[in-house]
Amino acid sequence: MLQEYVGVLVFMVVGLLVGVGPIIVGALLGARKPDPEKDSPYECGFEAFEDARLKFGVRFYLIAILFIVFDLEVAYLVPWSVVLDDIGGAGFIAMAIFMLELILGFIYVWGKGALEWE
Repeated sequence: MLQEYVGVLVFMVVGLLVGVGPIIVGALLGARKPDPEKDSPYECGFEAFEDARLKFGVRFYLIAILFIVFDLEVAYLVPWSVVLDDIGGAGFIAMAIFMLELILGFIYVWGKGALEWE
């Protein structure tokens, strides 16, 4: 029974090695020559005007979440369009309801002015 999970275990080990391995190798073998110029914060070549921990406005996060929602909408449309002949009318109606919900949400967000960047 455990033999069925060997592929998953190998996948996790390889993923861990690919993700953590270069960090460990860089920390062990990389040259470390600290310099005040290297350790200084870099912002477009200028000295920092304000604190680096400045809070972002909520609008930034709202636009990011809206982008993800509408990007996922497109991700659902591609496989749906490929299998449209196989799923028939029920699949078409289900996707039409899904699209209607997203379009109504988009109209609501647009009407509230959430897409305006100030």
